[in-house]
Amino acid sequence: MPSVEQYSQADQYYLLQLARQVVAQGVERQRPVPPNMASVSVALQQPRGCFVTLTLEGRLRGCIGNLEADASLVESVWRNSYLAAFKDQRFSPVTAAELNQLSYEISILTPLIPLSVNSEAELLAALRPGVDGLVLADDGHRATFLPSVWAQLPQPERFVSQLRLKAGLPADHWGDSLRCEVYQAIKISDADTMDE
Repeated sequence: MPSVEQYSQADQYYLLQLARQVVAQGVERQRPVPPNMASVSVALQQPRGCFVTLTLEGRLRGCIGNLEADASLVESVWRNSYLAAFKDQRFSPVTAAELNQLSYEISILTPLIPLSVNSEAELLAALRPGVDGLVLADDGHRATFLPSVWAQLPQPERFVSQLRLKAGLPADHWGDSLRCEVYQAIKISDADTMDE
């Protein structure tokens, strides 16, 4: 199980501050300043997939990420912070009035691991609630739920059926071409860094 301890307190603080800075610059209609790679730790320069989740008064306000490690972690956080605040199609862009009320959560993903399952029962048995994120893909449709979604959907059957719907598939969809992948996430949030 991955652990947040692999990122120093300074790294965690830096990522959260970077996310806040990017969103503030976007609200001011400025182009977000890219991170200075020379000033970040080696850990933050490693390629990692990540999601940035914004909440407002406990409700989702935006969430965007990348499953594949296509850039350094710091670059992924920089990009996804902007996208979560201003390009999540489910929400209007973040406004100046909301800026100081937003909470930030960064989920740093482990590499995707294909699950070799031949039935929904096998998939449900293989999933670890609260631990595994899941990607479902079939026929040009693809979606994921982060491990944190288990808090809202604790029953594996409901977790999987809702993920199918998110992907644009029928809630009971199953077929030989369905691809299932799992991953875990290291979570860094405002709440975690304020507690310490």
